[in-house]
Amino acid sequence: MPEIIRKITIIKPDDWHVHLRDNEILKKVIHYTGKFYNRALIMPNLDSPITNCFKSIHYRSKILNAMNLKYKFQPLMTCYLTRFTMPEELKIGFSKKIFIAAKLYPNDSTTNSKTGIKDISYIIRVLECMEQIGMPLLIHGEEIDQNIDIYDREAKFIENTLEPLRNKFPKLKIVLEHITTKESVEYIKKSDPYYLSATITPHHLMHNRNDMFFGGIQPYLYCLPVLKNKTDQIALREAIASGDRHFFLGSDTAPHLHKNKINIVGRAGIFNAPSSLLCYVQVFEEMNALKYLQSFCSENGPKFYNMPINKKTITLVKSSYRVIKKINVGKNNIIVPFLAGKNLNWSIED
Repeated sequence: MPEIIRKITIIKPDDWHVHLRDNEILKKVIHYTGKFYNRALIMPNLDSPITNCFKSIHYRSKILNAMNLKYKFQPLMTCYLTRFTMPEELKIGFSKKIFIAAKLYPNDSTTNSKTGIKDISYIIRVLECMEQIGMPLLIHGEEIDQNIDIYDREAKFIENTLEPLRNKFPKLKIVLEHITTKESVEYIKKSDPYYLSATITPHHLMHNRNDMFFGGIQPYLYCLPVLKNKTDQIALREAIASGDRHFFLGSDTAPHLHKNKINIVGRAGIFNAPSSLLCYVQVFEEMNALKYLQSFCSENGPKFYNMPINKKTITLVKSSYRVIKKINVGKNNIIVPFLAGKNLNWSIED
C-alpha cells in the first residue's frame, strides 16, 4: 500500500505564464496569483500590448500598486514582439531586467494578438539579438491558417515553424507555452532542456475535449490552444509525473468578464489563479508522483530562466477547498473562475 500523504511542504512556486489584464480586472485578480506564487511571468497582450521598456515599467507599477501588501509577490515582465520591434529595445530591456523574456504571438492566434507575427522572417534580426544575449523566446505555438484543423495547429507549428527556427538559431532559448499534445511532449523531450522547455497548464492536465462538449458546450473550458483528446491529456500527465526537467508550471490563467465568455463570439481563456496550484497538487497525487511536485512547480522554471530558486516555502494539506463561484468586477460584471464552486482535495495551510 502506498503511503497516504496528508501534508506536503515545498519551495514556494512561481507561475511562468500569467495574464492579469488591466484596470479593474487587474485589481480583482492579482492577489489570487500573489497568494500562491512568489513570482509570475506576466504576459504582454493587453488591449495596448507591452511593446517597449516604457510600457513595461508603467504596467509593472500598476501591478505593484494593485497588489495586496499581505503577499510578497514579484511580477516579471515580457515584451510583445511585433514586426516593428527593435533589437536595441530588447538589449536595453533585458540588460536592465525590465524584460525577462519576449513573447511571440502568431497573428490572430489568441486574445489581443492582431498585431502578432504573420511571418517569422519579419523578426530575424530580433531573434539573432535574443540568441546573442541569451534572452528567452516564449511562443504560443500554433500555426494559424484556416486550412489547418484547429486540433492540428500545434503539431503543424512544430513542423513548419519551430523546427526550422531552431535549426537557424540553435542557441536561442525557447519555451513552447501551454503545450497540449502527445507530439509536443515527445518533441520537447528530445531537446536540450537548457534551450527548449515547455509549460503545462492545470486545465489541460485535468480535462480533454470531450469535457468541453459534455452536456452541451462548456464555454468555461474554452481556451487556446483548445483542449485535445484523451491520449494527449494522458501524455501531459505522464510528462509531469516522470520528473522530466523540460516541463514546468505555467498556468496560463486568463480572466475574462462573464459577458465576454458568454457571447456570440466567446473569448478564449480560463481564469484558474484561485485554484491552479491546488489543481496541480491533485493531479500529481492522482499520478502517484508527489515526489516530483516541487521540481515542476518550484525548480525547473528558475533553472531554465537562470534565476535563483525561491527560499520561502508553502505547505499544502489534504483538506477540502471550495473554489470561489464568482468574482465581482464593478456593479454589473463578474468573472467566473475555473472549477467555480467545486471542491478540490488540497488546500494551503493557514
